[in-house]
Amino acid sequence: MMISGSDLEQLAEIELQKDEEEQRALGDLPSTPRRSSSCGDTSHPYYDVARHGILQVTGDDNYGRKLIVFSCCCMPPSHQLNHQRLLEYLKYTLDQYVESDYTVVYFHYGLRSTNKPSLRWLREAYKEFDRKYKKNLKALYVVHPTNFIRVLWNIFKPLISHKFGRKLTYVNYLAELREHLNCEQIVIPPDVLRHDEKLRATQKGGPPPPAKVPPPRPPLPTQQFGVSLQYIHDKNKGVLIPPVMSQTVSYLKEKGLQTEGIFRRSAHVQLIRDIQKLYNLGKPVDFEQYGDIHIPAVILKTFLRELPVPLLTFPLYERVRDIVNVESSLRVTTVKEAIETIPEHNYIVLKYLVCFLHMVSRESIINKMSPSNLACVFAVNLVWPSHGSVSLTALTPLNIFTEILIEHYPTVFSSRTPPGQILP
Repeated sequence: MMISGSDLEQLAEIELQKDEEEQRALGDLPSTPRRSSSCGDTSHPYYDVARHGILQVTGDDNYGRKLIVFSCCCMPPSHQLNHQRLLEYLKYTLDQYVESDYTVVYFHYGLRSTNKPSLRWLREAYKEFDRKYKKNLKALYVVHPTNFIRVLWNIFKPLISHKFGRKLTYVNYLAELREHLNCEQIVIPPDVLRHDEKLRATQKGGPPPPAKVPPPRPPLPTQQFGVSLQYIHDKNKGVLIPPVMSQTVSYLKEKGLQTEGIFRRSAHVQLIRDIQKLYNLGKPVDFEQYGDIHIPAVILKTFLRELPVPLLTFPLYERVRDIVNVESSLRVTTVKEAIETIPEHNYIVLKYLVCFLHMVSRESIINKMSPSNLACVFAVNLVWPSHGSVSLTALTPLNIFTEILIEHYPTVFSSRTPPGQILP
């Protein structure tokens, strides 16, 4: 028997009320969202929405894709949030990233009858997110799904293509999400963490005992990923540029400068892991055999992202964030002075990398990768805080700082020339 759209909507409402009753019985209702929890910049064009912290954009996931997080528990009651503004804010944020591959994590916990948008709004929103937004969305993780989500899926099924449907993954527990993503990079609301603990506690037989984590193995002498620049320098006869960087940059200089969207695409995660393993074992890597210019591009970003200390170092993070408070005419000088405070080895590697990115940007008429576009890709791979992840509000200053590095490379790196430096 066919179920009408109105019956499905009523069923969805019933399921949502059931969710709330079950949470109330468990003492698991989300706390009231606090205002101004995410965006302190009152000049933000969508400050009225951004301040709630509903949306976060963090670094790349394990596949080299930008990570966008939506948290329902941060949504205030409907009378306190203009849902049309929320839709505009979503599009405003996604517009900065949809030209690259990206991943969305949707934390469903916290959606209540008091704060949920109408189904009519959801339909309009889905239609608003046209092919431009769906094309480069590579994965959508729905965390802590309930029957409400499954009913909603049936309502929208006539609108959703089979190809888009394959991108959806239901994730019942945060432990499962960790199989796909580095959760240290994600801003997980405390309410979601508590909800996950209560869900696990209600599992048959109680929560599983915490897995024993074996002590970390010492890195191999040939290790490239996940070790410090100093370690690589000491184990590679004092080379200043890590081999994985020099090899990927050299290959991309020769083959990839005119590739449209270079650094915007992701690659198959197992292939990237296999190449990382080759590098860590000190075995040769021939990028020619893979026939995909985006693979060395992802490897380069992955190397930077897995450094224990970011290339720009932890102490520089706050100075990078403060760039928005500097008068525009003084920003190049400020960036120049800031990077001259980082250790000499970091400076040499940074100069090598930015010189290459400057070369890429000079081909932007063909490859579409301007300094601004490159900054959107590389900023979060060059600097991050020592604790937690990069917040959505920090992305703008990080991008501005990185864009200045790339666009004004000759000026920014003009004076400090350490002995023995190497340029690409």
